[in-house]
Amino acid sequence: MENYEQRTVIRKKDKALLAALAIFAIVVACISIVGILLIKPDNSITQGQADCDAVRVSGKLPGRVETLYVKPGDYVHKGDTLAKIYSSTVDAKLYQAQAMQNAAAAQTEKVDRGTRDELKKSAQSMLQQAQAAETIARKTFQRMQSLYEQGVITEQKRDEAKAAFDAATAQVAAAKSQYEMALNGAQNEDKLASKSLANAAKGSVMEVKSLLEDQYLVAPCDGEVSEIYPQEGELVAMGTPIMSISKLSEMWVSFSVREEMLNDLPMGKEINVTIPALGNKETKLKIFYVHDMGSYATWQAAKAYGEYDSKTFEVKAHPTEAIENFRPGMSVILKK
Repeated sequence: MENYEQRTVIRKKDKALLAALAIFAIVVACISIVGILLIKPDNSITQGQADCDAVRVSGKLPGRVETLYVKPGDYVHKGDTLAKIYSSTVDAKLYQAQAMQNAAAAQTEKVDRGTRDELKKSAQSMLQQAQAAETIARKTFQRMQSLYEQGVITEQKRDEAKAAFDAATAQVAAAKSQYEMALNGAQNEDKLASKSLANAAKGSVMEVKSLLEDQYLVAPCDGEVSEIYPQEGELVAMGTPIMSISKLSEMWVSFSVREEMLNDLPMGKEINVTIPALGNKETKLKIFYVHDMGSYATWQAAKAYGEYDSKTFEVKAHPTEAIENFRPGMSVILKK
């Protein structure tokens, strides 16, 4: 009888323990369900990111970064001087090009001025000598011709005198041509060639000077210096980016959304958003760009039936008004 009562007490304790465990399990399950519901993100929220266009500043001059006049974070205006690049090679090319230009200019001046007076006088003297020789040769031929007709000299002597007279006449013609050339100066072809060489040398100087003008890099637009790549003293090649300028006046926000949301985000629509970094500031954006992000951004269906693959689209929107302290990289929240 006593054993029976003990077994009855033990059974009651076991039932109470099981009941307590069951109640505890139910409570834990309820807490878990509530936690999951509370932690589960709101699917109606879409997060975007602020960004802006950036311009990379580079130059045509290879050389060494001599001076940086700005630092990251500085706001610059279009035309402000940003950096100076020094190149000893280009300086040497300029010196060489200027020397060639001076030589070409001197040659052109010489051609335009014509033949020197000394050469003109020499050509005139040669012409006079040829004319004097021709006169003597003509008289000698006339005498020989007369003697030949009288039968005093042979025909050969007469022909020799005639050949000497013809040679003297040819010498006069040649000397006269040289004298006229000295008086007229260089030919038009020579003048044109000389001027072309001078213009080519001038063009070389202008080309090198244009490179030297580019040694001072200036801001192509208003904006903030977001990044500077080389340090002072570093060598840079032609076209190497020196720094980037962010156009903060042209901010925009980019969202990545599934295609089923596009019906609520048409082109030109104004949407309400909040900016957590600015104290959850509320503002409006206007959509100006909608484009798919390619096959790499496709949401694959988890089931073979009842679901479909959904593509991801990039949606960009401009602020409808300027937002103070709004900067690239800030998160922007879009709620349905």
